[in-house]
Amino acid sequence: MYYSEVTQRVISYIESNLTEEIQLDTFPSIIGYSKYHLLRIFKQETGKSIGEYIRQRRLAMASTLLLHTDDSILTIAFLFHFQSQEAFTRAFKEVYALPPGKYRKLMKAVRMIEEEKEMNESKQIKGWRLSGSNPELYELTIDSNVFHTGTKSGLLYAKSEANEQHFATMMQGFQAHDYKGKRLKLSCFLKTENVFKCGAWLRIDNATGDTIQFDNMDNRSIQGTTDWNHYSIVLDVPEDSSSIHFGVLLIGKGKVWSDGFRFEEVTDKVPTTNMLDFEHLPKQPSNLDFSE
Repeated sequence: MYYSEVTQRVISYIESNLTEEIQLDTFPSIIGYSKYHLLRIFKQETGKSIGEYIRQRRLAMASTLLLHTDDSILTIAFLFHFQSQEAFTRAFKEVYALPPGKYRKLMKAVRMIEEEKEMNESKQIKGWRLSGSNPELYELTIDSNVFHTGTKSGLLYAKSEANEQHFATMMQGFQAHDYKGKRLKLSCFLKTENVFKCGAWLRIDNATGDTIQFDNMDNRSIQGTTDWNHYSIVLDVPEDSSSIHFGVLLIGKGKVWSDGFRFEEVTDKVPTTNMLDFEHLPKQPSNLDFSE
C-alpha cells in the first residue's frame, strides 16, 4: 500500500467521525500500521499531525454551524468534543482570529454583502482561470459554504448540458526557475459530488511548450460522491523546464471542491507519479500477431 493510500484511509475515517470520540490508539487496527508509523506517514504526507488535522477540521465544521445554524456556542463546542466553551473559544480564536460569537455576527454580515455583489457582477478568482474542451459548459466559483479549512474553497461544476465527452479544468501556471533540478510534490484536498471522473493534475513544460513531465491522476481518478480527502502528485522538474501548470480536472458531470493546495520539494526517496515515465514501458513489443 502506498503512503498516500494510507493517509487517505486515515482521513476517510476521521471525516466520518468528526463528531465522535477519536482515539489514536484505534488507528492501527483500522488502518493496519503501527501508531508510530501512521503518525510519521501522516505528518510526512500532509504537513500536519493527525491531532492537528482533527482539530482543524472540527473547527472548520464548527465555523459552518456558527453561520448556518442557531445552535448555541456551547452545543457546538460539545458536539466537536471540546471540554468546555472556554476551550473551544481559545482554539477557535487561534485559527479564525475572532471568538465564536463575534465571528458569527461579523461573518454573517460580510456574507450578506458578498452575496449582493455576486448578484451584480461576475467575480474572477485571483490566480485561477477556467479552461478545457468546453469551458462554457462549466462554472468556476468560490464556495463559502463548503470548505476543508479556513472559510472558502474553489468549486468547479458542470452545467446540465455537460456530458462524458466534455471536460474543464481550473488551473494556474508559474515559472519553473525556482524548482529546476528538484523533485516537486503537489498536494491538495478534494471533495466531489456525483462526478463522472476528476482529479488533480500537474504538468511541466519546456521552453518550446513541450510537456516533459505530467500526471492527471487518470490511473487513480475520483468518481462519484466522495468526502474531503488528501491527494498528491510527484514530478521531477528537469533543468530544461520553463513552466509549471497545475489544477483540477473535471470530466463530464458533477461538482468538485478544492482546498489547501501545497507545493513542497521532496527527496528522491519519494517515487514520482509521472505518466510519461518510459521506465514503466516494456522493453520489447509483444503479441504482434494477436496469437496470445
